[in-house]
Amino acid sequence: MSETTITLKRTGDKMPVVGFGLWKVTKATCADTVYNAIKAGYRLLDGAGDYGNEKEAGEGLRRAIADGIVKREDVFVTSKLWNTFHAHDHAKALAKHQLQLWGIDYFDLFLVHFPISLEYVDPSHRYPPEWWGDDGKVHLAKVPLQETWTAMEELVDEGLAKNIGLSNTQGSLLLDVLRYARIEPQVLQVEIHPYLTQEALVKLAAIHGIAVTGYSSFGPQSYVELGAHKGASSLLEHDSIAQIASKNNKTPAQILLRWAVQRGLAVVPKSNNHERLVSNLQVTSFSLSEDEIKAISALNINLRLNDPVDLDPRMDIFA
Repeated sequence: MSETTITLKRTGDKMPVVGFGLWKVTKATCADTVYNAIKAGYRLLDGAGDYGNEKEAGEGLRRAIADGIVKREDVFVTSKLWNTFHAHDHAKALAKHQLQLWGIDYFDLFLVHFPISLEYVDPSHRYPPEWWGDDGKVHLAKVPLQETWTAMEELVDEGLAKNIGLSNTQGSLLLDVLRYARIEPQVLQVEIHPYLTQEALVKLAAIHGIAVTGYSSFGPQSYVELGAHKGASSLLEHDSIAQIASKNNKTPAQILLRWAVQRGLAVVPKSNNHERLVSNLQVTSFSLSEDEIKAISALNINLRLNDPVDLDPRMDIFA
């Protein structure tokens, strides 16, 4: 059986291995969904400025605290810095703005969402700004990651973020950050599912003591409604997954999450369905056999679903 938390190297903070992801949770339902997730036992909330629901997520968290379900220190809150705020002063100002939206004093983990800097968009003009300028085009900015990382470190110095990390970042850039980091990244959050197993990156992070969170654990499932599943067949309906689920008397979703957790990863599944939300949390109480893990990993086809190159060929960060 696996641990329910991952201990972060620098601070010793314990990050839950199963968190609740806030991507695509609608504003209208977000406060209630977060409240119910906490009530169901979730102790990690994985948000981002780009998700556009931080204020509502904060309302759900505050309600859970007010009702005595949790204290603030019981919940591990993750958020992410968007691409248009990579310049030093923008990064710091935006982190403070995001904390105000959440209604909290600090993030347990703050990540650089993508290693891509875009032209600044004033939050009073449009927030979240997404990928585009007012003209509907992508505008790249010349801000090196080192400048952004320096701002991230200062957020730690000021007590606004307990831990900092990177997202959607591959090995060469991760190593580059380690060359100059005064405060090393504690967590790397990347797309990982049986169609994109990322073994080499997971191993590299482990060598450097960086915890890894895998997102999009269900593969194409999250991308179907966006029309971005790239024609991939559902992992939740895949014969191999279905057989392993049946044998273990678990749901296909639980098998996919368990496969990741058993590899030492944290996961941040989302569900708007309360029953599935509860069952997703129950993946630390059983184990898959080594053969089952191998069979699931053998489904790898290096299918990357969340890739900025699909928006603009100049943003091929995984080339």
